[in-house]
Amino acid sequence: MSNIFIAYPEMLMAVLATAVLLLELCRKDAQRSLIHAVSLLGLAAAGVLTANLLHNYVETIQTFNEMFVSDPMANLAKMFAYICVAVAFVYGQRYASDRHFLHGEYYSLSLFALLGQMLMISSHNLIVMYMGLELQALSLYAMAALRRDHVRSIEAAMKYFVLGAVASGFLLFGISIIYGATGGALDIQQISGTIASGKVAPQMLVFCFVFFFGGVAFKLGVVLFHMLLPYVYQGTPTAVTLMISAAPKIAAFVMVVRIFVEGMPTLVVDWSSMFASMAVVSLALGNLSAIRQKNLKRMLAYSGISHMGFVLLGFLATRPSSDEFAWVSGMGAGFYYVIIYAITTLASFGVILAMSAQGFEADQLDDLKGLNQRNPWLAFLILIIMFSLAGIPPMVGFLAKFMIISGLVAAGNLPLAVIAVLFSLIGAFYYLRVVKLMYFDKPEISTKVSFSLTHNWVLSVNVLSLLALGFVPFLSPGLLNMAMNAVLKSLGQL
Repeated sequence: MSNIFIAYPEMLMAVLATAVLLLELCRKDAQRSLIHAVSLLGLAAAGVLTANLLHNYVETIQTFNEMFVSDPMANLAKMFAYICVAVAFVYGQRYASDRHFLHGEYYSLSLFALLGQMLMISSHNLIVMYMGLELQALSLYAMAALRRDHVRSIEAAMKYFVLGAVASGFLLFGISIIYGATGGALDIQQISGTIASGKVAPQMLVFCFVFFFGGVAFKLGVVLFHMLLPYVYQGTPTAVTLMISAAPKIAAFVMVVRIFVEGMPTLVVDWSSMFASMAVVSLALGNLSAIRQKNLKRMLAYSGISHMGFVLLGFLATRPSSDEFAWVSGMGAGFYYVIIYAITTLASFGVILAMSAQGFEADQLDDLKGLNQRNPWLAFLILIIMFSLAGIPPMVGFLAKFMIISGLVAAGNLPLAVIAVLFSLIGAFYYLRVVKLMYFDKPEISTKVSFSLTHNWVLSVNVLSLLALGFVPFLSPGLLNMAMNAVLKSLGQL
């Protein structure tokens, strides 16, 4: 308990979410701005505490009987999770207000979901990890149904709940199997040691990590638990879709690292083959399905499936090798990729929220026709987003994909690298189609696109960071090296 200070950000987040609930009891319209400000200030305070841990404590520190861990990977992941939620609050404020669900519960549920993600990131015990996963999941299920007067939103929430419950059941079943197979071990380090000793039957372990992967695959949004994801993206309010699509991906990535890389390093050949098949199928299904979409949110859902396939490819460059670059460019690049994807997703849905006026959901591709004539600056921002998602230089999305592919080549997985390049080229088609609609088609709507000054400034910084991180040499390698070093230090490689 002497290292309890490493859990101060989690304690603050729990207090903050509870305080927002208490403020909601006032039920005054003037209170909404206060709740918004308190939520942002609380996130900033949590960011300061976590930044202090990230800067001053580069070693791994554990507390609560070694169930809770603080390491560079965890702290960096939390920092970007805070950013995702804070930016989502700014983007979604007007949208939620126009649709009458800008209540304290919107903020409190978002903060409780963030608290769950923080527990997923820092947990070194499978039960704590499961508790964090459920806290996040239950909060997001409720958020998906915040528009109680919208049938499609309620339907999406029900589908999200059912599939999420199945995925959670898979994870819990995997935990029970590993608990019995290892003689009662739930700590990640103990599980790793027991497996390395050879006391557990290999067949049991293979059976076990299949269920583990089923539990986290839903949170990552990869095949086989992708089925209802496009419906969830389309049906839920866009402000909630943003909460579902950004920060949870970062937490899920760290969770995969904890379970498979830290907990089952001796089984790398077995689980990497499963990751390879899921990655290829996710790339194929995501990109090919996105081509035929007319709904922008569904297109982004399938795009996310393909991008998470890329993230899984990063794990395939982590096999022990004489070439240190293979390890670094694999695992570290995967972490870097998921961070960049979260930033890009914020920008993508931030654009949709900016265009969504009262009574109008700007979620169809046709809504973007002739946007350059209605708002040239917004059209330019979308162009940068699409180019980054497509991996076109000098956008940061190109560097993220390049590092994954370089890691695959260095690790000897040339066929997977070729497949990744081919599906990236296929994916570029539907991203460039959006650019074509904005600049070469006639607008179907003549009204000008206008949104708040705060939204405009935050969105501009968000999008231009995609260009700056890819174009300015000392910015992007700085973040890339930070992500790689965080993973390596956390795994004891540096």
